[in-house]
Amino acid sequence: MRSFPVALFAIACGALPLILAAGPKTQQAKPRRCIQLFDGKTLNGWEGNRKYWSVRDGMIVGRHDGIRHNEFLCTERSFADFELKLEFRLVGGRGNSGIQFRSKRVPNSTEVSGYQADIGPGWWGALYDESRRNRLLARPEGDVRKRMLKALKPDGWNRYVIRAEGRHITLVLNGVKTVDYNESDPKIPQTGVIGLQIHGGPPMEIHFRNIVLCEL
Repeated sequence: MRSFPVALFAIACGALPLILAAGPKTQQAKPRRCIQLFDGKTLNGWEGNRKYWSVRDGMIVGRHDGIRHNEFLCTERSFADFELKLEFRLVGGRGNSGIQFRSKRVPNSTEVSGYQADIGPGWWGALYDESRRNRLLARPEGDVRKRMLKALKPDGWNRYVIRAEGRHITLVLNGVKTVDYNESDPKIPQTGVIGLQIHGGPPMEIHFRNIVLCEL
C-alpha cells in the first residue's frame, strides 16, 4: 500500500479543526450603554418646576401640600429603546405617582403625554397612557397581582424595571413581571423623555433613587 494518501489524509484531518476554527465568527452582542440619569446630588439633566422637585439625601423628592394639577420632572434627553431601573418610595403609601417614558410635554400645560408605569394604591404595576388615550393599557391580574402585592412595600422602597424595545413593553415590579404589552397602534411614537410624576390631589411625597437607563 502506498503511504502517501494515508499521510495526506492524516494531515487533512489534523488541519480540519484549524479550518473550522478559522471559519466565520459569530456576531457578538452589541454592548449596552448605561447612563446614570440622576447623579445623587443635583437635578442636572432634568427639567421641571423646582417648587415641587428637589434633591435630598441622595434622592429626588417630589412633594406638594395639595394641588389640582399633576406635576412632572422630565429628562432633557429623549430615549427610544432602553431598559430603565430605579427605586421609589411613596411616603406613607398615600397618593399617586408614576414613571413616564417615551413621553413629551403637552404645550401650554403642566401635563406630559405618553406611557406611564403607575405607582399607588389600586394602580401598582399597571401601564397607563397619560394625557393621550387616557386609559389603562395593561395591568396585573389574578395570580400575577397576588404575587406583586406580596412583594410590594406600600410605604417602603420598591424597584421598577421598565423595558421598551420596538413596540414591546414590559414592567417588572420587585421582581414580578406585571405587564407584557405589545403596542398595536403604529402612530404611537417609539421615543420620548423619561418623567417622574406627582399627581394632583391631597398632600403627598415620593422619593426616587438609583435611576439607571441602559440603551438597547
